[in-house]
Amino acid sequence: MKSRFLPALLLALSLSAPAWAADTRTLSMGGHGEVQGTPDLATITASIATSAPTAAQALAANTARMAGVFAALKKMGVADKNIQTVNFSIAPQYAGGGNDNPRRLTGYQVSNEVSVRLEDVAKLGAALDALVTAGANQMNGISFDIAQPAPLLEKARTDAVADARARAETYAKAAGVTLGPILSLSEGGGEVRPLRMAAPMFAMAKAVPVAAGQQSVAADVSVVWEIH
Repeated sequence: MKSRFLPALLLALSLSAPAWAADTRTLSMGGHGEVQGTPDLATITASIATSAPTAAQALAANTARMAGVFAALKKMGVADKNIQTVNFSIAPQYAGGGNDNPRRLTGYQVSNEVSVRLEDVAKLGAALDALVTAGANQMNGISFDIAQPAPLLEKARTDAVADARARAETYAKAAGVTLGPILSLSEGGGEVRPLRMAAPMFAMAKAVPVAAGQQSVAADVSVVWEIH
């Protein structure tokens, strides 16, 4: 048989909790940590655009040139898993369109875009040259990344908590209070900020000079202290 006094006891406890919480003074503060690292991965997005009077002709030309691009990448040692088609389109091309010159179909354009991930940044310049030499006529961008960001992110999180504490201590001193124990700590989201740069439209020389620079790994936290 269930006790009639249990619901009443639970209700009494729930009503008493807010009164206790209301007596607790708190200070909330955010913290930011950011660490720089050297990228060791690079991703190139490049495409081949071909035009011809018919869609079949444009596709055949595009296919032949893309086969050359794939062969050049494999010759460099780029694994199949690191080459991915990201966009493909066939579009009619028109000329004219004025009142006295009706728009007319002039041909078709085929565009095939690939993403190439390099596990050795030192090969980036050679890869750009190989892509253009093999037939890529549009370079759509380069991005850099860090293969193992976890150690950098751990340092960024530590710095974020230290930053929050330093700020909180400044405010607590100014307000004439003392920091007590931490009541809650949450992360706003750690991130590796991708470093992007525009790729040259055409390679001007062998081993295109490219600088990877530094990349930021950041973390943000929110901490709540009890104050006295």
